[in-house]
Amino acid sequence: MRWTTYLSPTDGQQHVGLVRDGTIAGLRRPDRLLDLLGDDGRRLVEAAREIDSDPLDVIVVDAVTLCAPVPVPPSIRDFMAFEEHVVTSMAALGRTVDPVWYDIPVFYFSNPAAVRGPYDDIEVSPGSRQFDYELEAAVVIGRPGSNIRVEDAESHIAGYTVLCDWSARDLQDHEMRQGLGPAKGKDGATSLGPYLVTPDELQDRRRGESVELAMTATVNGTQYSSGNLAALHWSFAQMISYASRGTTLRPGDVIGSGTVGTGCILELSRVHGEQAYPWLSPGDEVVLEIERLGAVRTRILPAPEVVPLR
Repeated sequence: MRWTTYLSPTDGQQHVGLVRDGTIAGLRRPDRLLDLLGDDGRRLVEAAREIDSDPLDVIVVDAVTLCAPVPVPPSIRDFMAFEEHVVTSMAALGRTVDPVWYDIPVFYFSNPAAVRGPYDDIEVSPGSRQFDYELEAAVVIGRPGSNIRVEDAESHIAGYTVLCDWSARDLQDHEMRQGLGPAKGKDGATSLGPYLVTPDELQDRRRGESVELAMTATVNGTQYSSGNLAALHWSFAQMISYASRGTTLRPGDVIGSGTVGTGCILELSRVHGEQAYPWLSPGDEVVLEIERLGAVRTRILPAPEVVPLR
């Protein structure tokens, strides 16, 4: 199944929708998609039956505003799980990959309050001159769990979606010299959507511990990034297991893959130069697409003014 959250033209409110053949059929009751998680998928199946018997709306996808599938997730853990991205980025800086990266799947916590829909405009972070996208996939946790074993972890996945971690690289570099962060370098926005695609929709693309799905990014119609989800060094099962170590994952938690190889301007500009791959600026149109999961389409807006601290 393909789920979304959309603004209904019937009442102007956010509703859960089931996407089929280019149309959305809406759930009449006011539950959030988050409210339909937490078990083995039976709540989603029951919601689909309700939609089939008595939909709130049946409307073409392009005629409505889509929100992030889970507009305010309990948490966002964004990993760095693609080896190609890590190796290339480090080499461009004249460094080698720290051995710790091969021992554990590292991540940072992002800002749930900054989640944006798949077609929302995104402002440049205040003060940034090196604004960037990151082409990523993500899974949303369906069942809670702690100290989850790797072999059990995929049963906790409610579905897959596209994630873009909008990044102010100059701010990120400046603040992380203090040994903390990223904070304001990543705090402005994270785009999610357009759909939450349940794992059964992708079974025919299973390749070992991953899923074979093409990933691409374009800026103003020019292709920048090209990769594949199957290239993950750390699987989502391993990421989930590590994320749950000593704590509890909750329904709706987002687990991001990190940037696919070639999947950001930081990597591309350091290899090929900033003239070939300039940083994002107001007016740019960015499209991040993952096969079967859909696309994030965004226009970049000017940054708000920096509010002085002193």
